[in-house]
Amino acid sequence: MKTKTLISKLAKRFPKRLAKRNHDYVGLMAGKLKEDVQTILLCLDFDEEVYEIAKAKRPDLIISHHPFIFGSKVKVLKTDEEKRVLYEKINELDIPVYSMHTNFDEGNGGMNDALSAALGLNNVFAPELEPMMRCGYLDKPMSITDFVGYAKRQLNVSYGLLVNSGTKTIHSVGIIGGGGSHDWRIAKDAGMDIYISGDAPHHVRRDIVRAHYNYLDLPHEIEKIFMKTMEELLHQYDSTLKVIIVDHEQLPTVI
Repeated sequence: MKTKTLISKLAKRFPKRLAKRNHDYVGLMAGKLKEDVQTILLCLDFDEEVYEIAKAKRPDLIISHHPFIFGSKVKVLKTDEEKRVLYEKINELDIPVYSMHTNFDEGNGGMNDALSAALGLNNVFAPELEPMMRCGYLDKPMSITDFVGYAKRQLNVSYGLLVNSGTKTIHSVGIIGGGGSHDWRIAKDAGMDIYISGDAPHHVRRDIVRAHYNYLDLPHEIEKIFMKTMEELLHQYDSTLKVIIVDHEQLPTVI
């Protein structure tokens, strides 16, 4: 498949204009796109471990979810020695790294659509105030305890942190994968019984308690669904593409 054709299809579905505000960085992170692409490596984060796999497998393109270089390239490469070394090494291999972050999170059929589908939500919609969020309804209400167990299973994580201060029966759910804890009020105002995201700091959790609401903090790693979702999309564009999925990030050990 022509690489420009593939990038064009991805850009049409997940345009860069969807990338959040002015602080997200998406697109080509390193290297130069090849004329043709046959083998694509997918990962959540491009790091030294993924580099070694890329060195062995020699894909034509690496697509990561989180930006390989988060910020001004000049500044990052000047201040982060390990990142600079890795950048130079992947360039020497002539393997381009392309990142799709919040544009993928918000876009149609991307991260948060995949997460809401994994939860089996119906009548899914994106609130006007936060189009990245997905809100929807379970087939049947369940107790908050049962829902937490269900959410962990469906999103393939072994633990979560629950702020259990609202209704004890869950029927409606809002979700943003990754670090969207500050948007809990939008889910609450949309009438959702619980909001799921991650990386909630202490004071956000306290605000949720004071508001008598429910929040389920799940690890950022629920975003691993990126790889499966992207693989399916790539094969819709060209069923002959070879896709290598690197799922190397482990959840922290709960002590």
